[in-house]
Amino acid sequence: MKTLELAGVSVPVIGQGTWRLGEEPSHHKKEVAALRLGIELGMTLIDTAEMYAEGGAEKIVGEAITGLRDQVFLVSKVYPHNASRKGVPLACERSLRRLDTDYIDLYLLHWRGQYPLEETVEAFERLREEGKIGRWGVSNFDVDDMEELASPACATNQVLYNLQERGIEFDLLPWSQRQHMPIMAYCPVGQGGHLLKDHTVQQIAERHRATPAQIALAWLVRQDNVIAIPKATQPEHVRLNAEAANLQLESQDLAALDLVFPKPDGKQRLAMV
Repeated sequence: MKTLELAGVSVPVIGQGTWRLGEEPSHHKKEVAALRLGIELGMTLIDTAEMYAEGGAEKIVGEAITGLRDQVFLVSKVYPHNASRKGVPLACERSLRRLDTDYIDLYLLHWRGQYPLEETVEAFERLREEGKIGRWGVSNFDVDDMEELASPACATNQVLYNLQERGIEFDLLPWSQRQHMPIMAYCPVGQGGHLLKDHTVQQIAERHRATPAQIALAWLVRQDNVIAIPKATQPEHVRLNAEAANLQLESQDLAALDLVFPKPDGKQRLAMV
């Protein structure tokens, strides 16, 4: 598995997302098994959040990493309404209990809210000093937000990024590259399946004997500072996601994808879901 450095640690460029996990009790065992398979296949970065199923996803992750905690780079996120000086440590403690661990490798502010950034950062730094988190970062921040934050201690920015949503390539991605700050791409294969049904994507997939989802993932992680965090609950999809890290797209593939999903030619509002 190809890796890059995130928060001072070597992590896989394809990790595991957990949005919508923990919502259906009948899927519990399947979801735990999928995450454990992903770890076995090298996708040892797991991203979750207190928002996902209102803590349900963190419980799934906690069960999945039992006995494997030292192999996993664990990322979780705090709600903006909990991002106060007093709220952050309380939210973190709840996440730690659900995750059944005594530390989170990387703790993110899920998106900007009512509390001043300096207040949230102060709370993050206190958690770091106490050993409750390894590093901290943000999610859904645009360039102006990052410039206002102006902190070299910020380890990453997690944003919506895929072939259909390339807006960050105009300014946020180059800004992040200049700062040597990795971007974590959520919804890396799009939503609703439209991207995966595109004729050009399917043609390229056939040429590489791959799936459209693998093409979408390979397109993202061909870049030096991008981590993709797809979600999968079926064993076959988990295996395909892991294999996508080794798929090499050719220049003709990239050119064809640029025609269908063009690069931004100006500033776009940061896409979010």
